[in-house]
Formats: sequence, C-alpha cells, structure tokens
Amino acid sequence: MNVSTGGRQLRSRAASAALVCAITLLPSPSYAAPSEPDPQNDKSIEDIHTELNGLYRAAEVATEAYNNADEKATEQTKRLASLRKDLARTESRVDSLHDLAGAAARTQYRGGDLDATGIQLLLGDHSDQALNEASQARQALRNLVNVSESQKTARAELSRQTDAAARKLRELKSSRADKAAAKRKIEEKIAAAERIEAGLKTEQTRKLAQLEKQETQKAKSEWTGPDASGGRTKATGAAAKAVDFAMAQIGKPYVWGAVGPSSYDCSGLTSTAWAAAGHPIPRTSQAQWQGLTRVSLSSAQPGDLIIYFSDATHVAMYIGGGQIVHAPRPGRTVTTAPAASMPILGVVRPGV
Repeated sequence: MNVSTGGRQLRSRAASAALVCAITLLPSPSYAAPSEPDPQNDKSIEDIHTELNGLYRAAEVATEAYNNADEKATEQTKRLASLRKDLARTESRVDSLHDLAGAAARTQYRGGDLDATGIQLLLGDHSDQALNEASQARQALRNLVNVSESQKTARAELSRQTDAAARKLRELKSSRADKAAAKRKIEEKIAAAERIEAGLKTEQTRKLAQLEKQETQKAKSEWTGPDASGGRTKATGAAAKAVDFAMAQIGKPYVWGAVGPSSYDCSGLTSTAWAAAGHPIPRTSQAQWQGLTRVSLSSAQPGDLIIYFSDATHVAMYIGGGQIVHAPRPGRTVTTAPAASMPILGVVRPGV
C-alpha cells in the first residue's frame, strides 16, 4: 500500500465515523440509531445507506418536534393576547360599575333617582334599549351591587387565567428553544452526512442509487392498499385540488419548517396543499394524525394523507396507484414514491 492509498483509506474511515449519530437528545426514538462503525473496516454501501437513513430519520423527528413546539407556542401567544384583551375590557366594566354605584349612592342620599338611561347603557346589551321609567331604574339599582360583585369575580378569574397562560407560554417558549437546539445539533450531523455523500466515488454513488432503486421496486411489490393491481382512482372535488397543488410542487427542495411557496418539509407540503383546496388542516404530521378523520388503508383515496412511523413523524399525500407525493428529506426535492416505501402508521382524510 502506498502513502496516498493509505491516506485515502484513513480519510474514508474518518468520514464514515462522522456518520455516527447517538441521538440521545430525542425522547424515545422509534428507530435504531446508527451503530459505531468498525474502525478496522471500510463501511459498505449498504452500511452507509443505513446510517444515512438513520440520520435523516432523526432529523425528521427533530424537525416535527420543533414544528409542534413552535405551533403550540404560537397558539398560546394568541390565547394570551385574547385573555389580556378580555381582562382589560372587564376591568373597564368594573371601574364603570364602581363609578355608577357611587353615583347611585350619592343620588339616593340626596333623595333622588339615578337617570335610567345611564344604568341601561351599562347593564344592558343594546344601547337602543334604554330604560325610560323611574320604576325600572330603581329595579336596576337594586341589582347594581350584585352585578358589580359578579364583574369583580369575573375580573379575578380572568386575571388568574391570564397569569396561568403567561406561565404556560414561558414553558412553551422554553420547550421550543430546547427543540430548536436539538434540531441544530441534528443539522450539523446531516451536514456531515451530506459531505460524505458528496465525497463518494462514482462507483459508490452508482451502487447507492442502485440500492435505492431496488428498495423502490420492493416497496411497490409490498403495497396492499387500493389500486394494488396498478390502476389509479381519480381524485375529485377538494381532494383533486389538493393533489394537483402537491404535484405542482414536484422538484422544489425540502427545507425544514418550510410551508412554501419555494420549499417545503413533509407536513408543510400536505397542510399547504389542503389549505389551497379550501380545507385548512393542522400544520404538523402528528397533529394531522391526531386531528383528522382516520380511514382504513384499503379505502385510501387520492388526497388522503398517509402517516408514517409509530411516532407519526412523516406524512405524504396518496395520489393513487400505490404512489404518494411527498417532501422526503434534506437534500432531496418534492417527488413521488411508492406508498409502501416507509412503515405506515395509518391514513387520514381531510375535508370530512
């Protein structure tokens, strides 16, 4: 062995070692993390392929976890803003009631009646229903104290809810920050994996492509859902619009957290496609699995979403004929693939 050959082998071993990914930062992963490579042997194409898939799988888990945390924080921010608005409105009402009660007490002390219109404007639901009888005004005055106390109770409850919502938002933002940090670590490992892919020799690249082609053919043969014989059911209505939109995105790159129009991640593609069809759906694959109507695999129709892996961290749109359209992973573009190319968790149907 000459010096240059030995150097290349050492670099190959070092590059292979960079693929190792002990994904301890992700809770309860549903896949096996790539194992430590044998430093005495060069890794085979099959081993490289397996480890790359493990890395990209870990990346998708981290991405969906971040997307889910981000969506929860965004929703909580809106809830907190709404609570604060309600609280401000209630506080204003309590202040007005307090002023009215004071005016009522002073008027009664002087032996007079409080103007009926002022009471009705405060206590009634419609300003055009102003009281015009002194007897009604006196009846309203008798209820004024109860109304005032009721509003004070409402203010206290809203204040409690607002404080609780603010605490929850701080927790969610902290969770989002943790997920973002985990995602960045995965991104670093993916960058290393992509450098290794780019550094493969021509023959290795050819073998890797051939291996992926064999897996595709195997997945086609394993499809047991509708249209297994090779035919294709035609989408209709909103589903047809969703399918057409998703298919029009073919060739656009996968980007973590992207929802278009120039790039997508897996759930970004499906959620944007169905929104374009007039039926907004949850943003993440896990939320789509939890929130949409589930149907059997045997009754899947074009436009339905196939959810993959036991933790529901990948989603694709079924287009018929045993095929899906999806945004597969970093470094790839939106494309079609066999529906059985990944472990299927189930099928959901938007728009039902």
